[in-house]
Amino acid sequence: MPFSMSGRTVGLISLILFILTIPAGNWVVMNVGTVCPPDSPCLIPVWPGIMSPSAVLFAGLALILRDAVQSLLGKRWTLVAIAAGAALSGILSEPAIILGSTCAFLFSELADFAVYTPLRERHLTLAIVLSGLVGSIVDSVIFLSLAFGSLDFIVGQVIGKFWMSLIAGAMIIMWRSTRRAQAA
Repeated sequence: MPFSMSGRTVGLISLILFILTIPAGNWVVMNVGTVCPPDSPCLIPVWPGIMSPSAVLFAGLALILRDAVQSLLGKRWTLVAIAAGAALSGILSEPAIILGSTCAFLFSELADFAVYTPLRERHLTLAIVLSGLVGSIVDSVIFLSLAFGSLDFIVGQVIGKFWMSLIAGAMIIMWRSTRRAQAA
């Protein structure tokens, strides 16, 4: 018999991972990358010739996990998780990035929530991709301007986060077709 978890269990795991993405990303951006210039974020390539601060993948993952929390646990748990993630970020982050990271997380997740919520019932995959794009732009502008005083890596940030949204959309399509095939 294959291992199976209930939607609630997956939702709780998503909730915990979602809350933890922001402090994990804050640590990664200052400590892990293919290039770590002094007094600057560590960088990774996200497209040929385009670099982004390394936490881009955690920020993209946070946007996806937020959608999962809302789908599996509801709007109330999602808003609680956004507040908890922002608070945890403010407590655990390095002083240089606390303001940028906390504000970016809070406002990008709320923007993602605002786009995802009305679309999810009719077009789940589109909701994930579009909310991820909107959330990534809001996150990138706020984080880069407040944490580093520059929008130099804005293109890389948006590209990296959008990759995560596209991956999540593809995974949803594959999961749905597998479920349909099993039901038939």
